[in-house]
Amino acid sequence: MRGKVECSNYIKMEFPSKSANEAFARSAVAAFAAQLDPTMDELGDIKTAVSEAVTNAIVHAYPEEMGVISLRARIIRGDTLELTIKDHGRGIPDVKRAMEPLYTTGGEDRSGMGFTIMESFMDKLQVRSKPGKGTTVSMKRQIRKRR
Repeated sequence: MRGKVECSNYIKMEFPSKSANEAFARSAVAAFAAQLDPTMDELGDIKTAVSEAVTNAIVHAYPEEMGVISLRARIIRGDTLELTIKDHGRGIPDVKRAMEPLYTTGGEDRSGMGFTIMESFMDKLQVRSKPGKGTTVSMKRQIRKRR
C-alpha cells in the first residue's frame, strides 16, 4: 500500500472540452504554481505542458463530441507541483506508441509531439489510458528554492 504524500495545497476543476478552456487551464495552473516562486522559464515550461495535455484531451479524447476534462494541481513535499489531467473520452489503445515523437491520430495539422513536450518540460510524466474509458496524464515538476 502506498504511503500518503504530504499535500500542502491543491485545486480541482473541470471544464468542457472547448478549445477556449485550454488558455484558462494554463492560466489557472500558472497562478496556482506561482506560490512556489518559479522562474519565468519554469513557469513557461509548466504552462506549455498543461497546454499540451489539455489540447490532447480536446483533440483526441473527444474528436466529435463535447466532453469533460478534469484538472487537479497539488503542491507536494513543499516544493513539487503535481498535475493530473483526466478525460473520459475514447482512450488510447497503445500508450507506448502514442508517446513516440511524431505519432498522432489527430490528422495532418497535428505534430505528434505533445507527450514528448510534456516529458521534456516536466520531471515526471505518466500516462494511463483504457480504450473507451479515457486517459489520465500525471506530471510532476520540482521547483527548487532560489536564494
